[in-house]
Amino acid sequence: MIAKSLRYIIGLAFLALLTGCETIGGWLEDDAYEAPPAELVEFTPEFEPKVVWSTDTGGADNEYSDLAAWLQGDNIFAVDYEGDVSSYNAKTGSRNWQVDLDIPVATGVGGGEGLIVVGSQRGDVVALNELTGEQLWQQTLSSEVLAPPKVAMAVVVVRTIDGKLTGLSIEDGRELWAYQRTVPLLSLRGASAPMIVDDKVLVGYANGKLIALSIIDGKVVWEKSVAVPRGRTELDRIVDVDAEPVIKDDIVYAVAYHGQLAAFDIDSGEKLWSRDMSSSTGLDVAVGETIYISDDSGYVWALQDGTGDALWRQTQLLRRKITAPTIVGDYIIVGDFEGYVHWIAREDGRFVARRSVAGQAIRSKAIVKDDLVYITATDGELTAIRIP
Repeated sequence: MIAKSLRYIIGLAFLALLTGCETIGGWLEDDAYEAPPAELVEFTPEFEPKVVWSTDTGGADNEYSDLAAWLQGDNIFAVDYEGDVSSYNAKTGSRNWQVDLDIPVATGVGGGEGLIVVGSQRGDVVALNELTGEQLWQQTLSSEVLAPPKVAMAVVVVRTIDGKLTGLSIEDGRELWAYQRTVPLLSLRGASAPMIVDDKVLVGYANGKLIALSIIDGKVVWEKSVAVPRGRTELDRIVDVDAEPVIKDDIVYAVAYHGQLAAFDIDSGEKLWSRDMSSSTGLDVAVGETIYISDDSGYVWALQDGTGDALWRQTQLLRRKITAPTIVGDYIIVGDFEGYVHWIAREDGRFVARRSVAGQAIRSKAIVKDDLVYITATDGELTAIRIP
């Protein structure tokens, strides 16, 4: 084991010398999941999830891309790795329009305020009219866009792989402001999408920091640590905040890889409480009650909001590369690397249902609206399931 770890470290050092700064993608996940994933356990289903509609949106070109769909108004939007953007009626799955942008894409669609926004691996940012798909403008930024752009208060906020957060004009894409952070020598492949609440943009960084910026001018409102790099090797010191923060009732919940789960006051950044936890996928929150989180081993936790005390832990999805949980009524759901969706009871963590919806991995957190939950898989399968 020591010799194997040493080989990885030497290999990383060599890569760093060649390229200066590296992101850690598939090989790190492979190393973390050397043992085989847990086999699916048998249980007595308490209901059968009903698929309302399903469609092929094109998918990703590798298993590590997360081309998450985006729900806006009455429609849901998706993009494939070649830049084909599609709009579907969220209730029926019928396609409204499709546009071929012919750009390489590694992350999902974003939007807001009448725009649908797509970022490319070349740094292109393309804004479309949400109703027609008409291209409104295109801007080129400094590097690859690895997180869905967000729009609010007439500003398009875009995160790029070089640690830069840029505010663009909703009218023509011109740069309004930019905020830059140094990217560590090694980090996970991916970046948390910017989250917008009121006049603040919240974003997690690969140095373990959670930062709130003014959406008006990009100035820092507050900056707090979710994790502090520790350890003897660069691998040990990876502390990315890759999971999207969750914002509920003026509280920001964030989690870091090799770090903590922490709750912060949205206005001041004051840390309200924290507990040790490592997750690069994410969480969901029932405010004042329970936080549900998928850790990096594949365990699903229910934690008491306010203290972080464990209420239960579901361990039978070990190493199945599960998604962040999504609260769906009395249940939470997670997807896994084989295209299964697992329904887990919120009260005690027992399995209550399971459904195979895709032939490849599910990496995106499920989206809920009204009585439907939407699942996106890496093979492009977008599925709407009725909530029981």
